[in-house]
Amino acid sequence: MIALRLCLATALATSLLAAGPPAAAEPHFGPCPPDVGTSDDVPTAPPVECATIDVPLDYDDPGGRTLPVAISRIRATGTPREYRGALLVNPGGPGGSGLGYAAEKRAKLPEPVQRSFDVIGFDPRGVGRSAPVDCGPAGGLFQHPAPDPVPTDPASEQAYLGQLRHLAGDCVRHVGDVLPHVSTANTARDMDVIREALGKRELNFLGVSYGTYLGAAYAAQFPRRTGRMVLDSVVSPDDWHDFDVQQGFAMVEQRDVLFRWVAAHPSLGLGATAEEVRANYTEARARLSAHPAAGGVGPAEFDRFVYRTLSRTERWEPFAHALSALLASGDASGFEPAEPEGDTESRNYEAALRTVKCADSARPRAEEVVHDVRALRAADPLPVLTGLEATTCAFWPAPREKARLGSPAMPPVLLTQAAHDPTTPLAGARRMQRVLPGSRMVTLDDGYSHGVFASQRNACVDDTAAAYLVSGRLPHEDVECAGGGLPRVRAVTSQP
Repeated sequence: MIALRLCLATALATSLLAAGPPAAAEPHFGPCPPDVGTSDDVPTAPPVECATIDVPLDYDDPGGRTLPVAISRIRATGTPREYRGALLVNPGGPGGSGLGYAAEKRAKLPEPVQRSFDVIGFDPRGVGRSAPVDCGPAGGLFQHPAPDPVPTDPASEQAYLGQLRHLAGDCVRHVGDVLPHVSTANTARDMDVIREALGKRELNFLGVSYGTYLGAAYAAQFPRRTGRMVLDSVVSPDDWHDFDVQQGFAMVEQRDVLFRWVAAHPSLGLGATAEEVRANYTEARARLSAHPAAGGVGPAEFDRFVYRTLSRTERWEPFAHALSALLASGDASGFEPAEPEGDTESRNYEAALRTVKCADSARPRAEEVVHDVRALRAADPLPVLTGLEATTCAFWPAPREKARLGSPAMPPVLLTQAAHDPTTPLAGARRMQRVLPGSRMVTLDDGYSHGVFASQRNACVDDTAAAYLVSGRLPHEDVECAGGGLPRVRAVTSQP
């Protein structure tokens, strides 16, 4: 990767606060690392180029210590007349690497967008090749099998809090003095440095999941530099712990939908009623709790697999097959952790996820954490707590700067959202829309998966978003698109 060292002295700090033409030279792009933008799903042309820019660790001290931010670029393929500039993309997280994602996402974008925009990826600060953070032992987060993650009595609730305390302590020690600076607000500032380095007056942006929160944070700080922005699968504007709890309730509701779907397909071998499917699910989890399976599979690993399953309906049938195999023969290989215990990418993701969330918003109190876990257990005896990452923040240092979202001075932008997405629930997406003045939402009715634009192959969503990106014109009102509903079973299986 070719590095570019940008001069970021006091003049740059001033430019970050006052609107004006970009001042920094375009980065000198060169070959990417071998693992960036090279997969069977990504076309080899146009090629992916990479560069590195330096940004201030602390924007209050722009002449001080810097961090490297890795960026990638795939050139627009249209004519000069079609060119609309650069489109920065972010895959979500917090903690998702965007360097290779740029090529992966571009391959799915409608052709008019590919022809009109250079697609720019980046690893946010603390992630991937941008000064990655690590939480060391992370309170045992990477040990498999892990203890049952659902506390059921006062003693296990205290043990649950103790594990969170250890996780927070490990992060504080191992992330070190960069801890308070790895935040959404600073990543938004880094995005503006990228804009300047590319020589663009405005930032066009496509953010997915957490990327929607990041886009709203950019618009809050740089409303007059905000260009065309598509926010897909939208995070609520609430504090992170509150959002995580809302997601937890949505996951319980989505799992009920999954149980009914499985019951409607008796060939999957898990029962002909939702109650029978639930009973099989509960039995399988109880077996793993009593006797973890080979490969480090216990109830925590089971719940992580369920969490991932609920977010995308194409994972529902493989989940049903894995559950059938576990019940029939004790084969838990379908639930084994996707990453080995020492996998650096997974460790970095989990560390960045918590570091950013805890830097962004107010701390939940320990009593609040217990109260919310009890509320989720009251909704269902076996809630999926995997997504409650901000519980760790109860034991984290106070945030230096909470994230701000949206601005009255920003232009209207476009939001795209599935009606039944459990990862970013629709009610929260509508609250985010209200803090982004004049913005429009495209809702995929009867959609149950996380990720909509250039993800679900829905022509109504994709054409509406592409038309906005290319023309800059929003729909006159919110748009509703017909979704594909729940998936079909592709293979007929025999009952175990």
